[in-house]
Amino acid sequence: MARIAGRFGRVEPRATARAYLLGLLSGVERKNCWRLAEQAGHACPGPMQRLLRSARWDADTVRDEVRAYVVDHLGTAGGVLIVDETGFVKKGRASAGVQRQYTGTAGRIENSQIGVFLAYATSRGRALIDRRLYLPEHSWCQDTEHRRTAGIPGDAQFATKLRLAGQMITAALDAGVTASWVTGDEAYGQDPQLRAALEARGIGYVLAVACSTRVRINSGRTLVRADTVTGLLPATAWHRQSAGAGAKGPRYYDWAWIQTGEGDHRHLLIRRNAATQELAFYLCWSPIPVALSELVRVAGILWCIEECFQAAKGQVGLDHYQVRHWTAWHRHITLAMLALAFLAAAAASTTPPRPADPDHPARSSDPIDLTVPEIRHLLAAAFNPPLQSPARLLHWSNWRRRHQATARRSHYRRRLATVAST
Repeated sequence: MARIAGRFGRVEPRATARAYLLGLLSGVERKNCWRLAEQAGHACPGPMQRLLRSARWDADTVRDEVRAYVVDHLGTAGGVLIVDETGFVKKGRASAGVQRQYTGTAGRIENSQIGVFLAYATSRGRALIDRRLYLPEHSWCQDTEHRRTAGIPGDAQFATKLRLAGQMITAALDAGVTASWVTGDEAYGQDPQLRAALEARGIGYVLAVACSTRVRINSGRTLVRADTVTGLLPATAWHRQSAGAGAKGPRYYDWAWIQTGEGDHRHLLIRRNAATQELAFYLCWSPIPVALSELVRVAGILWCIEECFQAAKGQVGLDHYQVRHWTAWHRHITLAMLALAFLAAAAASTTPPRPADPDHPARSSDPIDLTVPEIRHLLAAAFNPPLQSPARLLHWSNWRRRHQATARRSHYRRRLATVAST
């Protein structure tokens, strides 16, 4: 709160924001204004609702503080910016930006809002650092009455999700975020303007693309589909490498890369699942020559933003809001991002540096490192009645983490044995 206190001109909204954040970090099942007000001991939800709707503070300046806080606590060399979107399923037509549209959250077309997010990931942790609410062009941007009811400002014009992603990446780099790479899924990898903008700034990228994407090989002389390239590669072109540690062991895939276009820094990276033979493709560029292992590392980091979405929705109520207004949406999302950033920073501060291979967990009986869900659980138990003794809280935390460490070692041994046999 000391970090963002200066962004509130009066003590009342500042105190309410503190209570709101504590509520997001608590064990309250549904983190909407009514439940958070009850948790804070308020007589009614009015103060919480005013904080989101009409109190005088700027969510974008607080967002800037969140971004700086994340970089200060998680920033290391080789940081990666990750762009992706997530859906918020809603009822009715009054919520800003809502319409029937496809959302991966539901896996189908639903009445929903779509938020485009930017995450920052390093070896120390990951967190969300920026957000944009997508406004559909015809149902919202061109409907004056609809815009007025939802409080959408006049300068908020239609922008594609690709353009929103580019705006967030540009803002992060302009703010001095220490990132060497950008990654994203097929929806963003298909945008040549985004790729060109990153190259102009000297920022490397590993962006997923569709199998139908056409690339130039043979020093630019031959134009072929990405999936056609796979059939041209000899067996010796494939290398089995881990894309990082997963919940059940290192995520081993077969990887191949081939130079595309002209120059040494542009590649098509191909990932093959050894069990299912499923393929994935990435367009890659770097300002300096890099090894295959570095491209594999960045490609593997793409999943981190899904982990951020899961933690933000499951731990700090990113999708628990019951607001319709443009300003209220941005304020709730920003405060939820700050709560998640705090948990990520706390987890990083309790994790000692380890030079060992992260794909091979320690063989000792030590519990796993404190995770974001475990820290949130301990905070909720420590600050909300009935109070438990610190010794009892730590006893159960250690028990859970030792049990999880045993399960993880078993998963890793099984995964490594499977990889060795294939």
